[in-house]
Amino acid sequence: MNVGYIGLGNLGVHLAASLQRAGHTLTVNDLHRSAAAPLEAAGATWADSPAAVAAASDVVFTCLPSPAAVAAVVTGESGLLSAMRPGSTWVDNSTTDQAEVLRLSALAAERGIRMLEAPVTGGVHKAAAGEITVLVGGDEALYEELRDLLGAVGSPVLYMGELGSAAVIKVITNMLAFIHLVAAGEALMLAKRGGLDLGAAFEAILNSSGNSFVHETESQVILNGSYNINFTMDLACKDLGFATNFGRQFGVPLELAGLVEQTFIRARSQYGGDAWSSQVVKLLEDALGTDLRAPGFPAELT
Repeated sequence: MNVGYIGLGNLGVHLAASLQRAGHTLTVNDLHRSAAAPLEAAGATWADSPAAVAAASDVVFTCLPSPAAVAAVVTGESGLLSAMRPGSTWVDNSTTDQAEVLRLSALAAERGIRMLEAPVTGGVHKAAAGEITVLVGGDEALYEELRDLLGAVGSPVLYMGELGSAAVIKVITNMLAFIHLVAAGEALMLAKRGGLDLGAAFEAILNSSGNSFVHETESQVILNGSYNINFTMDLACKDLGFATNFGRQFGVPLELAGLVEQTFIRARSQYGGDAWSSQVVKLLEDALGTDLRAPGFPAELT
């Protein structure tokens, strides 16, 4: 299949590479051509605009950092909608706003363009391995038609329901991850100040009822001192904002999420929006003058 991919950041470049490994003809675009270098080296074709990607593709994927970025790529000058053919499909891997998903999909439908939302969850290291979870919302028949293509992006592929459903569950999973991250930092600090070996504490939590996916992954990049989870503080604050907005919209008091959102806003002001989201734990390290370092943890997750 002729597939386009727009947005080759920390996550998108790996999702595009998975499509390429599956044998699809790939045309790519990003704000920075250098981001496409590994894909071009493997045979992908560079396009100078989203419209040029659309003209070359039966299905176009996007993975972009904000609702504004998605709207610009889809509806802007030389955007997707200016060149996608009726009957072609746009699949959005971005974590974005539910209302924007519905608005943009309606604009696409007016032009005969089909749309699925397919945000992914599990972390960049899972995306690199082709094992990231894909959450899909949209017409079920279209989902069935493209199931094999979606399966090239990651696994498992989970159908969540009509358009907008995947946006909600993706925000929920990120909300839980950020809550678990702050909790993991507090747990590790309690172990450190309690005189425990942090490597042993990590293993004990890993094999206990207190374990979580976040502990298995992000605790490692805290303990190795890199904090490098390939996910920024700006993105974390964006997603927590989506979660607390859903809480207001659906009438659900999100007390933990609200507290964690404020913690991340404080961390962003302290370390910057481009800091890795795992650095939220550094707030506690700095406050207590105690680092959370332990030998033997890999520099990068695999």
